[in-house]
Amino acid sequence: MKNFQSLSEIRSEIADGKLSVSLLVKHYLKQIEDMNGRLNAFLSVYADEALRQSHSIDRKIKNGTAGKLAGMVVGIKDVFAYKDHRLQCASNILQGFQSQYTATSIQRLINEDAIIIGHQNCDEFAMGSSNENSAFGPAKNPINEEHVPGGSSGGSAVAVASDMCQVSIGSDTGGSVRQPAAFCGTIGLKPTYSRISRHGLAAYASSFDTVGILGKTVEDIALVLEVMSGADEYDSTVSQQPVPRFTEALKNNKYKVAYLSETLEHPSLNYEIKDQLNDVLEDLKSDGHQVAEAHISMLDYLLPTYYVLTAAEASSNLSRYDGVRYGVRNEGGNLESMYKKTRSKNLGVEVKRRIMTGTFVLSASYYDAYYTKAQRVRRMIRDETISILEQYDFIISPTTPTTAFKIGEMKEDPMQMYLEDLYTVQANVTGIPAISIPIGFDNQGLPIGVQLMSKSFNEADLLDISKQIITFKDQKR
Repeated sequence: MKNFQSLSEIRSEIADGKLSVSLLVKHYLKQIEDMNGRLNAFLSVYADEALRQSHSIDRKIKNGTAGKLAGMVVGIKDVFAYKDHRLQCASNILQGFQSQYTATSIQRLINEDAIIIGHQNCDEFAMGSSNENSAFGPAKNPINEEHVPGGSSGGSAVAVASDMCQVSIGSDTGGSVRQPAAFCGTIGLKPTYSRISRHGLAAYASSFDTVGILGKTVEDIALVLEVMSGADEYDSTVSQQPVPRFTEALKNNKYKVAYLSETLEHPSLNYEIKDQLNDVLEDLKSDGHQVAEAHISMLDYLLPTYYVLTAAEASSNLSRYDGVRYGVRNEGGNLESMYKKTRSKNLGVEVKRRIMTGTFVLSASYYDAYYTKAQRVRRMIRDETISILEQYDFIISPTTPTTAFKIGEMKEDPMQMYLEDLYTVQANVTGIPAISIPIGFDNQGLPIGVQLMSKSFNEADLLDISKQIITFKDQKR
């Protein structure tokens, strides 16, 4: 069976009698069977359940009662609750735990007849930029299996890029959807903070965490965003704004686009990525968009601010994993000993590093010096970013400073690994929407992504210009 690029293509073949949802599910299950042993994208596969659902949806299609997403097969990152299914956050400490309810975002997909085919590999508790921090081993980049797929939603990007599902649902706290999308050559959207309910998403850093979408086409991502967005009685932080018809927003409008000179001149930026981005800027100009240079003075403060604040929130959020309420327990002589043994043995190195960092910056002696100061800088970064977006519709930048690096290449150098988030954390620090789209390849054949950011709740225009850039690239090939 061919690799379907969009849900509309799938639905067209179903309407013509050339395809059924059950045949489609069997295709994806065969893809998983053939490739997952090498790529390690899925941690759990719900084959029997997916097949049962497919037969039900085929009947609904025949009766004319099928939902908007009938024919869409979806994988979900191992940080989303799915009732009566495992939820382990790619960590040993949650071994054996099963969800008692389904995340709002996932339930809304199911309500529109999407089929959940399995949980996908990720960095432990979504902490990482390479998927090497998973307790189940790294997912591997399908373009070159010696290279990482990016993180933390690495398995989600791999599954889409290798046609093991049509769309994946990931989480994005500092670039965890966009960075793997760039490394694997897919599209990755981080919506505005609060656009999609976080109910049922395992918390890493609550004021940064965002439900994100990885897919093959802008149209599929627009439809999934439309279905998942909106108010939720279980999440008091979710936006109450009405949800636009994102699928009707692809109107080929002309926009004002700013590029930040500081991002293009940064010493960490790969020259091939810079060249590809400059080509995109020329394409935009030639198509009638206004392109201008802008400046950001806070670039060097983005990563320190992000890592201080997210580590602080992680140290609080992850205190619940103590061996008492759920997951693994390592017995000790007393309660304190049990806590120490359970957390020491079953949490990974990177997770422990961030918990300890967060505990340090929240301690009485250092709270004002680090945490309070970082919160002030966060406000300054947001103000500067909003100031630019008052003059322009979008900010364009590389998604990552490099293409996918080799597995193990940066494992012993966390500071170099953190630098991979240089361009993506701005959207999380400020809460604005951002998207990564594929624009080409480097001389090793590894994908290159470009990132666009926009004003809060302006996903419609973000999707529109993304579609236009992808069209430019397709026409050139």
